Amino acid sequence: MESVNIKELNERIQQESGFVDMLSLEMGKVIVGQKALVENLMIAMLSGGHILLEGMPGLAKTLAISTLSKAVSAKFSRIQFTPDLLPADVTGTLIYSQKKEEFEVHKGPVFANFVLADEINRAPAKVQSALLEAMQEKQVTLGDQTYRLPEPFLVMATQNPVEQEGTYPLPEAQVDRFMLKVLVSYPGKEEEKLIVRMNNSGVFPEPSPVVTPEDIMRARGIVREVYMDEKIERYIVDIVYATRTPAAYGLQELSGLIGYGASPRASISLSLAAKAYAFIKRRGYVIPEDVRAVCPEVLRHRLGLTYEAEAENVTPDQIVEQVINAVVVP
Repeated sequence: MESVNIKELNERIQQESGFVDMLSLEMGKVIVGQKALVENLMIAMLSGGHILLEGMPGLAKTLAISTLSKAVSAKFSRIQFTPDLLPADVTGTLIYSQKKEEFEVHKGPVFANFVLADEINRAPAKVQSALLEAMQEKQVTLGDQTYRLPEPFLVMATQNPVEQEGTYPLPEAQVDRFMLKVLVSYPGKEEEKLIVRMNNSGVFPEPSPVVTPEDIMRARGIVREVYMDEKIERYIVDIVYATRTPAAYGLQELSGLIGYGASPRASISLSLAAKAYAFIKRRGYVIPEDVRAVCPEVLRHRLGLTYEAEAENVTPDQIVEQVINAVVVP
C-alpha cells in the first residue's frame, strides 16, 4: 500500500516540480555558473526558510537574489544595511498626521515577498533585532498593532566575511533563524571569461517571470508531503546530536572544539531542506544522500567553536564533515 502511495507521490512531484527547470533556465541567463548558489536559493524558497550568503564583494550575491525575484513575479525590496540604519528604516513606523489628528502606519521595506538584506553585518545589533520578529513570526508590530507579512516571505541576506573592515558579527539568535548559510566562491576561469565578455558587450539578459507567488505557496505544500522514512528522521536527529555530544558518537577529539552544538531548529531545517532537495531532484521521497547534500549549509552557522578550535584554524565545515562521516547511514 505504502509503495503504491510513494509511486503516486513520485508521479505527482514529477509533474509539480516542472517549474524548477524553468526557474534554473531563467537564472542561468543572468548568473554564470554558481549552480550550488542557485540550488540553495531554490531550497530556501521551497521550504520557507531564510538564507544567508557569505562571500567577498563582487561574486553576484545581490544579482542572484534580485534575478530570482524577477523570475518569480513577486514583490521585491532591497535594504542596504549601514552603521547608521535604524530599526524603523526596516520595519516602518507610526507618523503623526496633523490633518487627521492621528498616527498613520508607514510600512517599511520588510513588507515584501523577497527581502534582500544587503551587507547585513554592516548594521549594529539593534537593527538586526528588528528583523528577528519578521523572520520568525512573519509579522511586524508597529505601535500596538501587529501586521502580517505577505506570503511567501523570504529574507535573503548577504554578508561580507566578518574579518573585513566595518562589519559586526551577527547575534547568535538571528544567525539561528537563517535556514541555510551558503559560502559563495569565486567562479572558474571559463566562467569568468564569460562574465567579462557579457559585461564588455553591455547587453545584459533579463529573466522572464515564469512562476507566481501562488505557485510557490502550492509547491511548499507539496514539499512537505515528500515522504521521509523514520530511519531518515533518526539519521537527522543523530547528526544534530553528534554536534552536541560528539563523544557519544566516537568523536572525542571534537569535544574540546565545539563550544555549543546545533539547536532543534537545525533538525527542523535539515528535514525540510532535505525534502526540498528531493523535490528539486524530482523525487517523492528522501534518501540519506539528500540529507548529506544539505548538511553543510544547514549546520555550518549553528556551531559555536571554542578558542581552541579557532587557535587550531578548525572551521565549522571540517567539523560537519567529520560528524557526517561518523554517524551511521541508515
